[in-house]
Amino acid sequence: MLKKFHLLLLGLALIASGRTASAQTVMPRQSSEDFARYAMRLREAALSAIEPRISIPTTARTTTSGGVYMWKQDIITTTFWCGENASTNNPVHNHSSSWDLNWAANFGGYDNPNPEARLSDGLDYRPKAFIPRLNPFYYALPYNDVTRGTTKPEARTCIPWFRTAFVREGQSILKDRWIAVRNRRNGRIAYAQWGDCGPFRTDHWQYVFGTERPRPNLNGGAGLDVSPSARDYLGIGPTDTTDWRFVEAREVPPGPWRKYGENNPFVQQARQTQSVVKNVPQKGKEATTEAVPRVTVR
Repeated sequence: MLKKFHLLLLGLALIASGRTASAQTVMPRQSSEDFARYAMRLREAALSAIEPRISIPTTARTTTSGGVYMWKQDIITTTFWCGENASTNNPVHNHSSSWDLNWAANFGGYDNPNPEARLSDGLDYRPKAFIPRLNPFYYALPYNDVTRGTTKPEARTCIPWFRTAFVREGQSILKDRWIAVRNRRNGRIAYAQWGDCGPFRTDHWQYVFGTERPRPNLNGGAGLDVSPSARDYLGIGPTDTTDWRFVEAREVPPGPWRKYGENNPFVQQARQTQSVVKNVPQKGKEATTEAVPRVTVR
């Protein structure tokens, strides 16, 4: 009898907890922070709806034996932009990114892809209407290492820099990572930071970090999205073919990709240097004691 009573209590507890969990899943929270999390879950759900389940890798194959990231060649490359609306070939809008609910606002405005609305004079590649607050050289690849506030299990083995870059559960170690993009027809190479996930999917680690080719999609099997700034520098069309590979920040040469953006380590480093110079004591004057932040360029 006592055993049956315990089982009854256990059953009631499970039912109650199930109802509570269900309510928490469907009902958005009241605070702005919880609402932001809820909105990001909705965005992830929209992407997850078109993605299959994936297996967990045992090793990553992105680098050669010398530690240099390999080129992925002849990749269909399309142009996307911050602030882009949803469409047939872009099922999820780009006002938000996979990592930033307010991506367009934080960028500073609409990154108009129209060539007439852009500077591309060889020195500056950006929208004419405003100075971007994030690096206008950005890209998207079809993998996200986090989902619903947690780190995906395969991320620990498929991402080559996971051990050195991991901070905490649910924090992306892909956001703002650098790549080189090459147009072999004219020999130009642009450098850009990871700004969003796609095209179309966020689960294809076998291509991004492995040896598979991009899978078929509505954009002709595109495996890379680049920003209008990267497009203009490379001299490619809205849909074109390029090569790309991951690079460390120390490999990124001087160029327009180092000029703008609060998320740009070179901008951060330049500001730190200016602060140091400003605080150097002059003859007859004492140096200020304001602390200078340390910036590490990976």
